Amino acid sequence: MREFRTPHGCCRRIRDVSYSDGKIFQYSKRLHVGCDMSRIEVYLVPDLTTADALEGRTVAVIDVLRATTTIVHALAAGAESVLTCAETDDARAAAAQLGDRAVLGGERGGLRIPGFDLGNSPAEYTPQSVGDKTVVFTTTNGTRALHRARLGERVLVAAFVNFSAVCSALADAEQISLLCAGIKGEVTREDVLLAGAIVDDLQQGGAAESELNDQARLATDAWRAVVDFFAQGGSLMQVLKSSQGGRSVLDIGHEADIELAAQLDRFDLLPEWHRDSGRIRVASSQ
Repeated sequence: MREFRTPHGCCRRIRDVSYSDGKIFQYSKRLHVGCDMSRIEVYLVPDLTTADALEGRTVAVIDVLRATTTIVHALAAGAESVLTCAETDDARAAAAQLGDRAVLGGERGGLRIPGFDLGNSPAEYTPQSVGDKTVVFTTTNGTRALHRARLGERVLVAAFVNFSAVCSALADAEQISLLCAGIKGEVTREDVLLAGAIVDDLQQGGAAESELNDQARLATDAWRAVVDFFAQGGSLMQVLKSSQGGRSVLDIGHEADIELAAQLDRFDLLPEWHRDSGRIRVASSQ
């Protein structure tokens, strides 16, 4: 077990709780030493909140399959930034303005948009394809959720692949909202589970007295049930494959994307959206 201290005195511990695809599923736990968080909210789809309601809060946007996972991969591969656009025409216009500095990436219906350089598969975002480039990115659900969070005090990008980095950042926040992208207005299990895992981690680490909305409680209950499944030998990849988002990804032949999305804490990297530029970059504290 390893420990380190956050700037506000929370002592963070890592302990093993389960297995995922043959590897120890490591779960972060912080001991409460003066951390104070008053409210944690989860929104299972963006339509359950508004941009105004998120104003001034620390918002973590979740689209496990696949936008937020892909954004983390892009920045880990050396992309200078990710510029998100809600519509394909906006993405094309932004890329044209940037010229050779831009790489167009995104999907509609899960598939690469005609004329775009890349789709929404994390494996496509390599140092060779995006290194030192601005990724101009648009997806069916994830980039729209990011737009809904635009008034947040901080807007972070969350996935299982950067789970602990997100939890560490949220440990110092007082007003937290976890915004799930869903699929075309419908709740998706994979996003709910990550939201629940984050809430559970924060509660383990000192936020046990924080007020939760009912969606946060539902998400946490769902996550704790899955942890029991892990204890019986199940894997995160199995869970993701069985979700609505997982089935959609399987239907288009991208099973490998699910495997990548299930790699817990592959990256110690925190993407943060900046309102002034509209771009996502690795948080400056990293």
